[in-house]
Amino acid sequence: MKLTAPSVLALVLTYAFAASAATPTDTLVIAQSIDDASSFDPAEGFELTSMQAFTNLYQRLVQSDPADPVKLQPTLASSWQPGSDNRSMIFTLRDGTTFASGNPVRPEDVIFSLSRVIELNLDPSFILTQLGWNKDNIDSHLKKIDDKHLQISWDAGVSPAYVLNLLAAPVASVVDEKTVQAHAQAGDFGNKWLKLHSAGSGPYQIRKYIPHEVVLMSANPSSPAGAPVLKNLLIKNVPDAATRRLLLEQGDADIVRNLGVDQFSALQHKNNITTLGVPMASLYYLQFNTEASPALKNPALWQAARYLFDYKGIADDLLKGQFQVNQTFLPQGFPGALKDNPFTYDPEKAKAILKKAGLNNVSFTLSVSNQPPYLDIAQALQASFAKGGVKVDVLPGISSEVATRVKSHQYQATLNAWGADYFDPNTNASAFAYNPENGNTTLAMRSNWHIPHLNKQTLAASAETDPARRVALYHQLQREILQQSPYVIGLQARNLVALRANLKGYQQGINPDMVYYSKVSK
Repeated sequence: MKLTAPSVLALVLTYAFAASAATPTDTLVIAQSIDDASSFDPAEGFELTSMQAFTNLYQRLVQSDPADPVKLQPTLASSWQPGSDNRSMIFTLRDGTTFASGNPVRPEDVIFSLSRVIELNLDPSFILTQLGWNKDNIDSHLKKIDDKHLQISWDAGVSPAYVLNLLAAPVASVVDEKTVQAHAQAGDFGNKWLKLHSAGSGPYQIRKYIPHEVVLMSANPSSPAGAPVLKNLLIKNVPDAATRRLLLEQGDADIVRNLGVDQFSALQHKNNITTLGVPMASLYYLQFNTEASPALKNPALWQAARYLFDYKGIADDLLKGQFQVNQTFLPQGFPGALKDNPFTYDPEKAKAILKKAGLNNVSFTLSVSNQPPYLDIAQALQASFAKGGVKVDVLPGISSEVATRVKSHQYQATLNAWGADYFDPNTNASAFAYNPENGNTTLAMRSNWHIPHLNKQTLAASAETDPARRVALYHQLQREILQQSPYVIGLQARNLVALRANLKGYQQGINPDMVYYSKVSK
């Protein structure tokens, strides 16, 4: 059943501006903050709200299996075959696939979708430019073979497995060329129109988007993924976590996300509500600038700091349920992630390490965002390091100021978070274990940590074609960073979500795009 214009407006007005007695039986109502959303164009949107929507609006050639994200499953492609040169792949498209418009999914749509990412060159385009693609060469790397086949090739020295993981990222979503180009303005490839609309083959399509108020989606019955169970999906903007909790308790929302610890704890004791602490691909870590002082360059301080980070105290006591301990640069749930957490809070051991190295009266300034949970964690570290004889001066500031100081190397130490940009171990390896010396985007570079041997290992891991060998290479990299590096990785964040107990079939994975609404029933 298609929504008519009056019924769309009625739903929007009802749920955007007022609470109702209960949510409709055919509509899933989600309460969260959507103030971050700036675009629903997959070539541009890189905010949490947009990323959570893309898998429900669009499909890619291949995507992670919701039940086992490490495994890729055919989606718009039915199969693929790597070329003998390991620098190309031929994809076969599924038969009978159509967009929400009714237009068939063609090789031309795939080529258009990937090309426009490179041509527009917006924030998430770096995911695909890693393949060596640019505006001058993209046409030579995307070729239609016939009505069911296309070839994708690349110049970068990376493996087909790595390329598949990049093509499973939201930025590689396939858009309907005919619909998008019909709304193009001044050669923008339909970007202005797609900020507010959708043109995909996913289980839902955008019916109405009012920025900072509501996103209303309706079912796409012809989706190759199958028609969703519920006819409508409505995401209403509720910036305050306490208000989101109240809406859920009253039955005015079916799902609420990004709760605070207090709201989450209170909802755990409600019989008609289910709470989920979903691990996220977001790591919190302490990072030293190795050129800020001789002490901060000394590996003995790095080692001692690993015993001065009160991992469990912060995760379990300070921020109950919002974090779990994770000491390696790949979050749990990621392909190739280690489960090693060998360090525990031990001030006496830290003192012995510092004494043996001749490090006395060590102190440093910790630059940190003044927003929770950063400042809370920083103050906890200040106390735990003091017990090991290390003085930490906490320097809070707004997030943009802290980021500017770190990028310009005008800091001694910082507490920060790193989120994965795509679902492949290279997304974090290339940040923590790679310093190409010709930019300022990796954490290793911002630490002034010169690591030519790790650079080689990181590049080798992204180029490795054997899956088992590739995992082994990432295990090796993680162990090296874990034992000796200017980072103390300590915590993995959890997304605190709550839903009405009558909901069935909701799935959410580790990456922001791994939010699946199509199987939800009431």
